[in-house]
Amino acid sequence: MIWDASCGTGDRTPPLLVTTRTRKAPLLAGTTQTRAIGVDHGCDHDIGVTFRPAAPISQSRRRGCCPGNALVEWIITDGLTDYLTAVAWMEARADAIARGEADEAIWLLEHRALYTAGTSANAADLTDPDRFPVYAARRGGQYTYHGPGQRVVYVMLDVGKRGRDVRQFVQQLETWIITALADFSVTGEIRPGRVGVWVQRPEKAALPDGSPREDKIAAIGIRLRKWISFHGLSINLDPDLEHFTGIVPCGISGHGVTSLVDLGLPVTMNDLDLSLKHSFETVFGESTSPLGSVSQD
Repeated sequence: MIWDASCGTGDRTPPLLVTTRTRKAPLLAGTTQTRAIGVDHGCDHDIGVTFRPAAPISQSRRRGCCPGNALVEWIITDGLTDYLTAVAWMEARADAIARGEADEAIWLLEHRALYTAGTSANAADLTDPDRFPVYAARRGGQYTYHGPGQRVVYVMLDVGKRGRDVRQFVQQLETWIITALADFSVTGEIRPGRVGVWVQRPEKAALPDGSPREDKIAAIGIRLRKWISFHGLSINLDPDLEHFTGIVPCGISGHGVTSLVDLGLPVTMNDLDLSLKHSFETVFGESTSPLGSVSQD
């Protein structure tokens, strides 16, 4: 099941007390144990895992949060993570979640410069195929760019236990982005027929048809397998916007691409990460643990 658009709103769950717990559990292939910090809902949780090739353990910071009735591991990986490594870990984690062998996870990272083609990608929209590596991504959507300065957020959540309303779930993701942007006084908006989150650019010349210019600041593309989501969203903090010219982003021409720094905001990646964490609580109605690092056992 593949989605790249949404509508609807979600229910909220009352916050519960924060606790720290550690359990031994079978690990996915190529992973290493970590402690998991999160919220105890009276359920039995396995520990979180991190894929070793993605980043040394010292470079990955885990911050737990608790949607619904299970722990969600909040992972931030520093540096640039190999795309295929990330996909392999993400898909393995999603499968383990479906089997009840791993906790849900939100993974924040950056990739090297590359293009990905979603399941609806039109080959004509790849206008510079030799510029960066191109990967077929089994997510909804068309062509998109990932690279340094862009925060990629892989979302591995159980949509089944959240009511199996995919449209509602994807709108929660959009609202999550919009709420995070609002922390920096940026008004993100949704447009019918144009997937992602957009900002108005009144200082720029109008389009030929007289409609105002709007630039895309965030993209969404997810896939569901056994009601577990994977892939997710990306927000432009300070990527090289010229790199987007090698594709027609998401198959949408006539509008541009922007970033927080392009909008004149001196925002750091840590600023954005903190906002994403806070806004996740607000939109999904969940409590999160205090920020902190957890070292390898």
